[in-house]
Amino acid sequence: MPLGAVECTYDLLVVGGGINGAGIARDAAGRGLSVLLVEKEDLAQHTSSASTKLIHGGLRYLEYGEFRLVREALIERERLLSMAPHIIWPLSFVLPQVNSLRPAWLVRLGLFLYDHLGGRKVLPATRTIPQLDRDPCGNGLKSGAKAFVYSDCWVEDSRLVVLNAMDAEARGARIRTRTRLVSAERADGLWTAKISDAQGEHKVRARALVNAAGPWVADVIARVPDGRSDRGVRLIKGSHIVVPRLYEGDHAFLLQNPDKRVVFAIPYQGEFTLVGTTDEAWNEAPGAAAISAAETRYLLDTVARYFTRPVGEGDLVWSYAGIRPLYDDRASSASAVTRDYVLDLDAEDGRAPMLNIFGGKITTYRKLAEHALEKLAPLLSPKSGAWTAAATLPGGDMPDADFERFAAALIADRPNLPVALLRRLARAYGTRVTTLLEDAHDLEGLGHHFGGDLYAAEVDYLARHEWARTGRDVLFRRSKLGLKLDNSVESALDDHLAEWS
Repeated sequence: MPLGAVECTYDLLVVGGGINGAGIARDAAGRGLSVLLVEKEDLAQHTSSASTKLIHGGLRYLEYGEFRLVREALIERERLLSMAPHIIWPLSFVLPQVNSLRPAWLVRLGLFLYDHLGGRKVLPATRTIPQLDRDPCGNGLKSGAKAFVYSDCWVEDSRLVVLNAMDAEARGARIRTRTRLVSAERADGLWTAKISDAQGEHKVRARALVNAAGPWVADVIARVPDGRSDRGVRLIKGSHIVVPRLYEGDHAFLLQNPDKRVVFAIPYQGEFTLVGTTDEAWNEAPGAAAISAAETRYLLDTVARYFTRPVGEGDLVWSYAGIRPLYDDRASSASAVTRDYVLDLDAEDGRAPMLNIFGGKITTYRKLAEHALEKLAPLLSPKSGAWTAAATLPGGDMPDADFERFAAALIADRPNLPVALLRRLARAYGTRVTTLLEDAHDLEGLGHHFGGDLYAAEVDYLARHEWARTGRDVLFRRSKLGLKLDNSVESALDDHLAEWS
């Protein structure tokens, strides 16, 4: 294509391949709009793969009066569970009433509201444990205090992003990873954007632009000559640690600290416990983040406060940190900043519209996308209206959303493949696992063995269908196999994936 030529014209150009960008691209494509999504790195490379991995209403947000947000999140919780039962599943949370500055009656009142605000239908209601030292849920804890048990859901966060991008593509959207927005300007009622990838720079046109760049939302606004917004973003770093398993059981803990913050301890990948998160102001430019020494100590101190098993820095299996792009509501502390979202539409005087996304959380991404399209619909005239509330995500179309029944049928159908491998693949890919396995009925049919239970058939599937281009894409975003495999596997995967780059 000649330098300066316009590659194509789309209805919508979405900048950012995190959960909000992928969700908006999916919703728009399903309404019949032509969509291009560009992501400068990998899908979910930053904030959307650095969460606490929960689909939840946000129990602690009730303390800040965020009733609308909590209600919306609680409604979405069960909706998402039915859309993707392979990567989202129920999880019980034990809330010990120890080290708490909140009286038990106040906690129970909050949980009563939590049970009823969102019209709960599937998840069980809150129950009380009079003494944890007389209940299996108290295993591994120092205190046998009274506790409450409530329910939320677990999610494989980066896979949720990928599934939305896959569904967007299946509905006609074009997804371009490793593609950066260089600049964008309005002319004659359209956007002309310059984008850059490994092959060089290209120009595309679009009727509307969605800025879903997360921590880089202000940076994208700055790339537009007349870009403006009276909204602001506040960057907060949240960090997590992964340690050897602290307790037996499939339940999680919500731990109350003396500073009124809460920390989760969650079963992780079978062998570990995930502990987090922190809230620390991020005053640098957006970019890759790492846990600080102070955050590590804070989380280890929380573990020591509650659990009998001693854990030190030498026991850390992994840590990760992400920068949350929260809407700046001028709250005095990082913990108090709203997790609600704001959609700021710049479309005055008939100019090509630009929608800037501020804030948000994984649980409400689908509703955020729906609201974004409601704002854009009068300007773009899509062929159809809202549709995502009852639509499953790729791999989620299993009978009655029953994962255990689906997994059992898969295991029965492939008796010569290891049960543990089939269960992991069923969890990651749902009904799409048959596309991955194709005719393979034994390990030899899965191709080259990279280590553990990772074979070429899965890697090639990820490259072909899920935009995986590096070993890290495979080991830490499409899966968490990197926690269990030797470091040399990453370079072997880089070599294997080189042909896809």
